[in-house]
Amino acid sequence: MKVYVKNLLLANDVKKADTFISRLVGLLDRKRLDISEGLLLMNCKSVHCFFMKFAIDAVYLSKNMTVLDIETIYPWKIGKSAFNTANVLELAEGAASILNKGDTLIFEDFN
Repeated sequence: MKVYVKNLLLANDVKKADTFISRLVGLLDRKRLDISEGLLLMNCKSVHCFFMKFAIDAVYLSKNMTVLDIETIYPWKIGKSAFNTANVLELAEGAASILNKGDTLIFEDFN
């Protein structure tokens, strides 16, 4: 699926992880994440990068996909826990630099 913010394309190849197993595996099987890729973790409040091979930008989202917080998480580190987080969007390191707290993300082909 594609993700937009302020009518700008943020990522055009975002996968959705909405089961326990898909959230558990996450990006562990990846060696890197392209700038146009991402993973949307549904019903997820926080993330970690244990066993990861690369850093990611974690975008903490409310139920209506409003940005609550953003951080870069490095391998073997634990992300923060943002208040009222319902979902987390994982992007390539640096990809979230155009985002600000309060932005609302629009997911195309979201099902």
